[in-house]
Amino acid sequence: MDIRYVGGPTAVLEIGGLRLLTDPTFDPPGDYPIGDRALTKTAGPAFEVAEPVDAVLLSHDQHPDNLDRAGRAFLASVPVVLSTGSAAARLGPPVRALPNWTDTSLERPDGGTLRVTGVPAQHGPDGSEHLVGEVTGFVLDGEGLPTVYVSGDNASLDVVRAIAGRVGPVDVAVLFAGGARTPLVGDAYLTLTSDDVAEAASVLGARQVVPLHFEHWAHFTQGRDTLLKALAGLGERAHVLEPGEAVTLL
Repeated sequence: MDIRYVGGPTAVLEIGGLRLLTDPTFDPPGDYPIGDRALTKTAGPAFEVAEPVDAVLLSHDQHPDNLDRAGRAFLASVPVVLSTGSAAARLGPPVRALPNWTDTSLERPDGGTLRVTGVPAQHGPDGSEHLVGEVTGFVLDGEGLPTVYVSGDNASLDVVRAIAGRVGPVDVAVLFAGGARTPLVGDAYLTLTSDDVAEAASVLGARQVVPLHFEHWAHFTQGRDTLLKALAGLGERAHVLEPGEAVTLL
């Protein structure tokens, strides 16, 4: 498995001969409205995703730091986009709902399949879904392939524990971090903190850990420095990538 970091929550994952993209965010820096407020983007993508993408793993569509205007336009070029039921209803094809603990199979070039399972994500404190909206995570696996967990915008370690209890140890944990905060939920976090990422890696028994969603937006309260400190004990198992950097994990 290879992963190349685009910026923010966006990365290209290559697994089983397939190319997958997480939460497309390709807009330039600036203020992006959401309701009566705005989120501020501080840096654009490290590179243009020019190669064909087999599928997009879209944790949710309702926030511009996970799907921006250019990202929405990009979806039209993708055969399948897997996301929440809410996103499928708002965006239409090629977006398909993948409810929690259901799965779909993507055909691999070698004749095998990559299974993608929808898993829970909680984008804030308990009881905040009516404010933040529906979010999902994903687990990828298949014969001869590593098991990969992509958290999406999840702030709950209890959710991570529930997923670990269902899927067992994972080979790769792609964890959305940044300790995001907005006035919408007061002082509570909307995504994992750096310390939470380290704890989640332990809970999951992850052989490799790749944080995303920790820079390039002003409402992220923690970033590269806090991640490097929190994950120092993982040594070469942790990969805090620079924008545009790629790594072969397994």
